[in-house]
Amino acid sequence: MQPPAPEVKPQADTTGSETDTRTRARVHTELAAGYFQLGNMSVALEEAAIALRSDPGYGPAHNVAALVYGGLKEDRLAEAHFAQALRIDPLDSDANNNYGWFLCQRKREEESIKYFMAALRNPLYRNGDRSYVNAGLCSRQRGDLAGAEQYFLSALKLRPTQLQALFHMADLSHLRGDYAAGKSYLERFMQMAPAGAEVLWLAVRVERKLGDRNAEASYAAQLRNKFPESKEARALLAGQYE
Repeated sequence: MQPPAPEVKPQADTTGSETDTRTRARVHTELAAGYFQLGNMSVALEEAAIALRSDPGYGPAHNVAALVYGGLKEDRLAEAHFAQALRIDPLDSDANNNYGWFLCQRKREEESIKYFMAALRNPLYRNGDRSYVNAGLCSRQRGDLAGAEQYFLSALKLRPTQLQALFHMADLSHLRGDYAAGKSYLERFMQMAPAGAEVLWLAVRVERKLGDRNAEASYAAQLRNKFPESKEARALLAGQYE
């Protein structure tokens, strides 16, 4: 499954005390975030630059600039902007989460966990499940499956409908041979969202281990019919179940 998208949510000042320069910085930060999410890096960078010229002390603008530079593989500039965002507001959960994911993508998993946990220390953070999922993904990437499982379970405690956590718990359950648990997590997933190729392929293998040939055949048929060109469908046709 795709990792969670970076978080960029500049908020307007609801107290009515926002200055004109701060408003300008916020608006251009929102535009930069929108263009970043569309993959238009050049315009995103221009908008972030306007925001920072308007108000160099606006942390979310540094966060967005860091994301854009990271997307452009300008890692030195990305880290400088992440550092500035966190100097301005060490409790900025979006910046902590995004910096953690930046580090994880560069195989600096141990460092990354610290920033995910920093994001979670903010009592006003509404997306703690995402930081737990990111911590789980990075722990799994470094081979710490037990740690990954605990982070995914923490994500599900915060948000029982967290799809990525459900999928990875199903996958980890399958890996350790707890196929009944794997089936349960997959059923919870499929109650809330359509199953993609990755989910269907895992379901095929779990049901195969459980010996339910009817369920295995049903998931296999869905995989072949809905995602015939996927690598999972190719593995199915080749009989590569492991």
